[in-house]
Amino acid sequence: MKETGKIDYVELPSRDLEVTKQFFAAAFGCSFVDYGSEYIAIENAGLDGGFFHSDKVATTRNGSVLLVLYSTDLEATLETVLGAGGDIVQGIFSFPGGRRFHFSDPNGNEYAVWSE
Repeated sequence: MKETGKIDYVELPSRDLEVTKQFFAAAFGCSFVDYGSEYIAIENAGLDGGFFHSDKVATTRNGSVLLVLYSTDLEATLETVLGAGGDIVQGIFSFPGGRRFHFSDPNGNEYAVWSE
């Protein structure tokens, strides 16, 4: 049930929407709904959202919010991200509560994946 004041949807920039679809389908099994040539909605990602066509990129270096995905097998997910065309921005490291790594998708947007 949706609640007032709770995060409900996230939108991210994408330089190439087709590349974004291919990467997230291969790396995380996501699917998409096209809404014209400038927007795609992501499905099966754990949180509703979409990508809008833009020349901008979202990175922690430029002060962007960091979207963090979860994995039960961090090493396997890292290999899947690489195989799908992602780049590792920061290798696996420990933090209070678990371990994680940061990666960029083929468009240059930064994400992280964590595991307990």
